[in-house]
Amino acid sequence: MSRDAVLTRQYETTIDRVGLAIALLVGAILTALGITALAAFPWLLLHATGKRGPVSAALLGAAIGFLLFLGGQTWGFGLFTMPAMDIRTAFMRWVSGIATSLVMAAMAAAVAVVMWRVAYRRVR
Repeated sequence: MSRDAVLTRQYETTIDRVGLAIALLVGAILTALGITALAAFPWLLLHATGKRGPVSAALLGAAIGFLLFLGGQTWGFGLFTMPAMDIRTAFMRWVSGIATSLVMAAMAAAVAVVMWRVAYRRVR
């Protein structure tokens, strides 16, 4: 790349990008609050039964992440009105939803283990 090309490159910061960043931040906060609210009762049950380890936290986090993301991608598991489509398109929507939900489940499990580590750390 020539020096002139580097000098003429311009970057644009617009209000649209700021709005996108704010929407992403608000979305992340609302998602964190929603997952925390959904996980409170199941974690209380696990805690009461003595299942307080990192594996329990990871499994619960993975299950919640998987179900939330799959429900979001499949129009509430098919309960809400979805656009008209043939059976092959609907099948691929479900396959795609399951595949991406598995990735989200892995990330949610990692977050749950970190939350478990913070919540059950030893205080000196």
